[in-house]
Amino acid sequence: MREIKIAQIGEGFMGRTHSNGWSQVSRFCNPPVRPIMHTTCGRRDEASRAFAKHWGWQHSSTHWEQVIQSPEIDLVDILTPNKLHAPMAMAAIAAGKHVACEKPIASTLTEAREMVQAARSSKVKTFVWYNYRRCPAVAMAHRLVKEGKIGKIRHVRAVYLQDWADESIPLIWRFDKNQSGTGSHGDLNAHIIDMTRFVTGEEITEIAGAIVETFIKKRKVASAGAAGGIAAGIEAGSEEMGDVTVDDAVLFLARFSGGAVASFEAARQATGNQNHNGFEINGTKGAIKFNFERMNELEYYDATRPRAVQGWTNIICTHGGDHPYAEHWWPDAHCIGYEHGFTNQALDILLALAGKEPTVPLPDFEDAYQTQRILEAVLVCAKEDRTVKVDEIQ
Repeated sequence: MREIKIAQIGEGFMGRTHSNGWSQVSRFCNPPVRPIMHTTCGRRDEASRAFAKHWGWQHSSTHWEQVIQSPEIDLVDILTPNKLHAPMAMAAIAAGKHVACEKPIASTLTEAREMVQAARSSKVKTFVWYNYRRCPAVAMAHRLVKEGKIGKIRHVRAVYLQDWADESIPLIWRFDKNQSGTGSHGDLNAHIIDMTRFVTGEEITEIAGAIVETFIKKRKVASAGAAGGIAAGIEAGSEEMGDVTVDDAVLFLARFSGGAVASFEAARQATGNQNHNGFEINGTKGAIKFNFERMNELEYYDATRPRAVQGWTNIICTHGGDHPYAEHWWPDAHCIGYEHGFTNQALDILLALAGKEPTVPLPDFEDAYQTQRILEAVLVCAKEDRTVKVDEIQ
């Protein structure tokens, strides 16, 4: 069997999720090519060696430039702070490597555009880890819409609410615009923009009424080396305070290409919501609802039934004969979790590299750039206090 040798750059929270995905995909999904966990790359030599040993990587390194240039490597998987995505991806493309990159693909629109242009002029394949597309329930929602089950879409509501970023969390990279580009906007809105584009099959064409808010203006400086995946357990290094330069919450209104109106909200201090990532989409024939905190379930409303028996149906998306990805996992109602989305995406990446169709469409740099344009349009809308056509943003 053909092998794909992988180098992973980044060993924080995402390092664990990606490593788990690459290590599990052959066990459960029988991909047409075999992934080899060749090299993991981190910032500190001893920690990187320990990470490699724990997660099953053959080698470790602290020199990403050397790793990318290695003739041993076929695919570079980038999961570093956002500011490093562009230089690493550009170097990998120049070296003729396939690239998988965490979202958003870059910290600025200019960098994202350069990444797309580099990918266009190369022969490599690119992938972006919008992993929520790989939840069976979200993939099922995409299928229902594509089959016309909810009719013409009129309303889209999407939220991504977390509550981890209270005053106790220090000034990690996620609160620094120079490293992350944005706060909850690029971290959370990026996901629900991608999900609604994916599920509806339509593009967002117009942004209006954007609000950008930073509630906590200063935070204690983090201890040296704090990575801050989701910031659990990270302590401040001193009493020194630093400025927060990104948003805590971003809300905006939008219009889709088919005429639907939409609202989006991303927040990191929405008390009581650990990872409420979801949408409701209303059409002329029905509606669908999804909340990642109940990720195995999809709610479906069939408005074509007699009025007397209309109501929300709760679908448990675990049946292998009917629901995307479910065949690789457990019997009916034996639920899967967060990590399985990454294994499902690892499968689809390997299918694409083998020249086969993925289970559902995979976002590449071109696709992710469209989400990046929308993120930028929202910021322009908020700054200039006007409606922004996405076509203005190139």
